[in-house]
Amino acid sequence: MTPATTSPSAAAQAKLAARLALARGYTAWHAGVHRDPLMQLFTPAGRRHRYRIYERLRAEGPVVSSSTGMVAVVGHAQVDGLLRSRDVTVRTGKNPADDILDLSLLELDPPDHTRLRALVAPAFTARRMSEQSERISVAIDALADDVAGRLAHGPVDLMAVYAKPLPVIMITSLLGIPDAEVEPLNRYGDAIGRALDGVASLRHQREIHESQEALAALFERLIELRRREPGPDVISRLVQAEGGGKLTREELLALARLLLVAGFETTVNLIGNAVSALLERPDVWKRLVDDSELAEAVINETLRYDAPVQLTGRTPTSDLTIDGVDFRSGTGAVVLIAAANRDPDVFERPAEFDIDRVGLREHLAFGTGIHHCVGRPLAELEGRLALAALARRLPNLRRAAAETLAPSVVLNGRLTLPVQA
Repeated sequence: MTPATTSPSAAAQAKLAARLALARGYTAWHAGVHRDPLMQLFTPAGRRHRYRIYERLRAEGPVVSSSTGMVAVVGHAQVDGLLRSRDVTVRTGKNPADDILDLSLLELDPPDHTRLRALVAPAFTARRMSEQSERISVAIDALADDVAGRLAHGPVDLMAVYAKPLPVIMITSLLGIPDAEVEPLNRYGDAIGRALDGVASLRHQREIHESQEALAALFERLIELRRREPGPDVISRLVQAEGGGKLTREELLALARLLLVAGFETTVNLIGNAVSALLERPDVWKRLVDDSELAEAVINETLRYDAPVQLTGRTPTSDLTIDGVDFRSGTGAVVLIAAANRDPDVFERPAEFDIDRVGLREHLAFGTGIHHCVGRPLAELEGRLALAALARRLPNLRRAAAETLAPSVVLNGRLTLPVQA
C-alpha cells in the first residue's frame, strides 16, 4: 500500500503544513534573494514567463549552476545526452512528488523500469494505434458536432468540451475502464498532475489523497472483473502478468494510475496548446483549414514551441561529459526540455511558430532514451485527428475571450480556451 492510501492524521497534516511553509520560504529565498532563475520558475510570475527565464538561463550557457546546488540544463545537446545516458538515475533526490504518490515508470531505473515498460509498450505500437484510429475518428466527430452545436448558441470553452473529453475516451478504452466510471477521472487527473509540482496546500493534499483512494478502488474493481472476464485491454494484460509473477499488486495499481493520468493530462494540453497557437496565427489556421494534412506539422511544431511537459530530472551516477560540458556524479540536474526545444543551435528562429521549419521532429517533447514517452504514438494520433476535425468542421473558429493558463511548472497547458465561430 502506498503512503497516500491511508488517511492523513492531524499530526501528519501539521507536519505537511510545516513542510509547505518551509518549501515556500526556500523558493522565495532562492528566487528573490539569490535571483536564481531556476527557482524563479516555481513562482507565479515565473510560470507566466517561463520562456523568458529559459532564455536568461541560456545566456549563461547550456548548463547553469543553481544556488540550490543543482544545475539547470537548457542546451539541446546536453538535454538529449542526459536523457539518453545509462549513467544517470531518474531519482534526483528533490522530486517534488516524493512521499506523495508512486510515479511508477517515471521514477524507476532498470531493471524494474525495463520489466514494467515491457508489459505496457505493446499497447502503444504504431500497429495498435492504426487499429484505434477509426474509434478515435468516431469520438472526435461526435465531439466536434457537439462543439458546433454549442457554438450556435454562443462562445464555449474548448478545453472543457473538446480537448479534455477526447483523451479520456481513448485512454479509458485502452485500459478497459467502463463508461460508467469515466465522469470523475478528469478531476482525479488534475489533482494528481498538479502534484508533480509538489503539494500546493492542505486542500490539495486532501484532493490527491481522495483521488488516489478513488482510483485504487476503481482499479481494484477492474482487476477483479478482468480476472473473471479478460479482454484485449491493458488492464487484462497487467492482471495476467501479475498472475504470472511479473509484477506485484502495488506495481499494477501504480502503473495503471500512471497510464491513466499521463494518457490524458499531456494530450489535453497538446490539443489546447496547438489550438491556442493557431488562433494566434489566422494565416496558419487558414492553411490547416485548406489542407488538413498539415495537422501533423502543426502538432510537431506545437510540441517543440510549447511542450505539454516542460521539464524532468536526472542525477548522474558517475562523472559525465556531454558535448563538452561536465556533470558531476550526484549533482541533480533539472532537465528543461522546453528550453532545449528552443535552442538556436538546432532550430532557426526558435521563438517563432513555423510549421514549415526543417527538422520538425527534432524536438525532445516526449523525452528520449529508455524513458521516452511510451504513449507518444497515441498522443500524436489524437492530436493530428483532433486538429484536422476542428479545421474541417469549424473553419471560422476564433477566440471569444482571453485564455487562462494552468498554474503548473512541470505541465504546461490551458485551463480555459474560450472560442466562438
